[in-house]
Amino acid sequence: MEDLEIIELFFSRSEQAISETREKYGPACLAISRNILGNNLDAEECVSDAFLAMWNNIPPERPEPLRAYLFRIVRNISITKYHSNTAGKRNSFYDVALDELEDCLAGTGSVEQEITARELSSLIDRFLATLDEDSRMLFVRRYWYSDSVKDLAERFGTNPNNLSVRLSRLRTKLRKFLQKEGYIV
Repeated sequence: MEDLEIIELFFSRSEQAISETREKYGPACLAISRNILGNNLDAEECVSDAFLAMWNNIPPERPEPLRAYLFRIVRNISITKYHSNTAGKRNSFYDVALDELEDCLAGTGSVEQEITARELSSLIDRFLATLDEDSRMLFVRRYWYSDSVKDLAERFGTNPNNLSVRLSRLRTKLRKFLQKEGYIV
């Protein structure tokens, strides 16, 4: 079923909207959540919460594209759950990916003091546009979807060490790009 048809089901308050969304995007949503949480039960709970959030937000929202809207909800709910689960302790999956980017994004103050989140997002979008398709996909899969280095190495047909070097080079490029654009790193 097409996304516009699914959205219309939400607007007509048909419960079929949830089942169609789950059928079309459920496995991808679970993968995103599982990558952040490292736990199947918590991931399933977050995905269910995301579907409920969609039910509560559509209408009046009319998301375009539906997939990105749903993935953002899943990611945000999963990150909230992750912080709840790991308060006071360290989780190797998600923290490692965030730590990798920390050198590129952290300045002397908080990100909010250096630049608004929207401006930073725009800069990162512009940076991603400078990359070839494989590098862009690698960056997004690692730092948005939180895929593990091992999984990415399999996906890109290389070994984890080579992939780690490639990610390091991408972060260096990002740091240089941000500095060139006036963002204090």
